[in-house]
Amino acid sequence: MTGKPVLVAVDDDPQVLAAIRKDLRDQYAKDFRIVAAGGGADALDAVQELHRRGDEVALFLVDERMPGMTGTAFLLAAGPHYPEAKKVLLTAYADTDAAIRSINEVGLDHYLLKPWQPPEDQLYPVLEDLLDDWWAGRPAPFDGIRVVGARWSPASHEIKDFLTRNQVAYRFLDVERDAEAASLLAARGDADPLLPVLFLPDGEALSRPDPLTLARHIGLHVQAEAPFYDLVIVGAGPAGLAAAVYGASEGLRVAVIERQATGGQAGTSSRIENYLGFPKGISGADLARRATGQARRLGAEILTAVTATAVRVEEPARVLTLADGTELSCHALLVATGMRLRELDDESCRRLTGAGVFYGATLAEAAGYRGEHVVVVGGANSAGQAAMMFSRYAERVTVLIRGPSIADGMSRYLIDQIEATPAIEVLTQTSVAEARGGDHLEEVVIRDTRTGELSTRKATGMFVFIGATPHSDLVRDVVATNAAGFILTGPDVEAAGRPVRWPLEREPYLLETSVPGIFAAGDVRHGAVRRVASAVGQGSHSVTFVHQYLATV
Repeated sequence: MTGKPVLVAVDDDPQVLAAIRKDLRDQYAKDFRIVAAGGGADALDAVQELHRRGDEVALFLVDERMPGMTGTAFLLAAGPHYPEAKKVLLTAYADTDAAIRSINEVGLDHYLLKPWQPPEDQLYPVLEDLLDDWWAGRPAPFDGIRVVGARWSPASHEIKDFLTRNQVAYRFLDVERDAEAASLLAARGDADPLLPVLFLPDGEALSRPDPLTLARHIGLHVQAEAPFYDLVIVGAGPAGLAAAVYGASEGLRVAVIERQATGGQAGTSSRIENYLGFPKGISGADLARRATGQARRLGAEILTAVTATAVRVEEPARVLTLADGTELSCHALLVATGMRLRELDDESCRRLTGAGVFYGATLAEAAGYRGEHVVVVGGANSAGQAAMMFSRYAERVTVLIRGPSIADGMSRYLIDQIEATPAIEVLTQTSVAEARGGDHLEEVVIRDTRTGELSTRKATGMFVFIGATPHSDLVRDVVATNAAGFILTGPDVEAAGRPVRWPLEREPYLLETSVPGIFAAGDVRHGAVRRVASAVGQGSHSVTFVHQYLATV
């Protein structure tokens, strides 16, 4: 590369182009180079030259109505050269239909109405958000963390999954295929290392570290700064992060305890298409990154790779015991621990878990199945999103659905995408009969649930999404739950009858459990609508009840 990443501005009106160039230079000249062109053809020539020289393009800012080549047509032509560049269309008020078409045709990230003055309000906030996303998605530098392990090792998978979900850049080196892996291990002087081994940028090497040790070494926050908080939140999925944002912004001292990575199950979603305010959709990882940064900026502490093991009430405090034996106390506690994925009840699948059989999926896993065959098990949105994600890399994706129709549990937008993707086949009324392979998955035996007939698919990866159970073990002996383990809150507490007894004269608040001052939000709560937007709403709303409770303490 020859220098700074490039911002490309295109408009056929000389005065508008001059204004764009000035605004971009005023704000971004320190970190980016500005390339301006007066039409689509000239801009395309410039893009081809930038690509030939190895320059990076971070963003296209393009007028839609230009003679000879529209902005959408230019983005279609330029996109293959820089598929990761952010795309922004400049439109007049009457051109919003063209902008919507561009979202569908080229994956437009945003459209701006002209004029955009003042840029401090109308231009810069939009571009800065997109450029933050672009920086976050850049390929990992070669001098970062290197993970030496085996592709089919469950321990290697766990380390990669932890790093990926915490958005820590790394390179994976297969000990059986990469010469660099052998040289790194030889230089370490360990003839029989316990894989995986992580080589850190400072020269230190970690052999199969546990999550807490790894978190400390990569700079994650693992130690609470105070012994007592107004509000402690267990779980950093959408509900927990929303509560952290609102609690911290309203002056509460907030700590969030997360045992793995912020974002929860939603953080592993390749694309959330129906979340309000993101017309192009947003990946779960991006949503988690934005929300985590927002919560921290507002003052919330987020502890990662920290596990809460017990809760007790010592009036007026609620006390959490952590896995290392330390304790954390608070006035109010919010349980937002979400769900754990249900596993297949089959010994062959258990034997190959982490070696081709996985529960959930991340984009990092998808990229490792380029040109291979992948099986996705499940018929809900999470399975559909995984199928679409894998179809970008795998030669073939087979989706197994127990029910008679894909429409029974999946959103229409996902069904349309799957039906339009030739690489995906959907088999209804099917289940997994057996997973076969030596040290890793090699084929999946499929049962037709109507006839009992068995068939076999060669596959190196099987990703399972067959529902989930509430992750309520932490408080199941403290607060009331239903028979399935979902936490009862609000009116459901009193409706439960004996042996549940609400101890106060007032009724429990809407999101309050059977123990005053302990609240629940998100998927772990009985009656919750299992959507990201619903979890965010509950987490936000819970802070209102926390304030009301704190007023009585």
